[in-house]
Amino acid sequence: MSPTTALADFRGALRSSAFTVALTGAGVSTDSGIPDFRGDAGLWTDVDPMDVASVEGFEADPARFYRFWAGKFAAIADAEPGPAHRYLASLEEQGQLHGIVTQNIDGLHQKAGSKRVIEAHGSFQEVHCLSCGAVEGVATVFARAGARAPACQTCGGRRLKPGVVLFGEALPASFAEADAWARRSELLIAMGTSLGVYPVAGLVAVAKRSGARIAILNRDPTPFDAEADWVLHGELRELVGALT
Repeated sequence: MSPTTALADFRGALRSSAFTVALTGAGVSTDSGIPDFRGDAGLWTDVDPMDVASVEGFEADPARFYRFWAGKFAAIADAEPGPAHRYLASLEEQGQLHGIVTQNIDGLHQKAGSKRVIEAHGSFQEVHCLSCGAVEGVATVFARAGARAPACQTCGGRRLKPGVVLFGEALPASFAEADAWARRSELLIAMGTSLGVYPVAGLVAVAKRSGARIAILNRDPTPFDAEADWVLHGELRELVGALT
């Protein structure tokens, strides 16, 4: 099937599907200036993710965690939705997309106008004190970060963790709803994700076993390409441009 034919065939399936779910990853946000994790300029290029993105690493050295993430969280806060975010928001508005399950923590799907978004890896917008449970906005916490980890304004402790899921932590309770969506879906669209991080990547297999058709739109090959009904490789801004 030629790329042009595949695009037309996928558009037809999207129009006819009664329950479509999108599964998105870091590649959806690269056009917004947020780097992915494992590319040439990815977040893990010069650092061990277990030092700065695991719950053990955070507990061992919160100050190191904040030094690594301070500039990156500022970039997330300033980012604007890209073409893929706007495309998915338009599909939901048109009634062609039930909702989005995202691995991203940047909130850009909601900023683009998507209403039904399950953030499987949490969100950067709030920070939680692991000592007393106080909650604070991320901007004010990072504004206090310096040589030491910022202190909680309620209890004075220095175990303030952004509301993101770190390596070694369980996924939020909302992931059960994501699994239910996958089981109910007639079409699952995986966009901008390597499909290498579980259990989120496993939603593709869940949907497939439940009878859904699978579309993968990604720059690079994924482990699920052979099982997909459509595989569209390329930059997402170009792929969604061809679909709109």
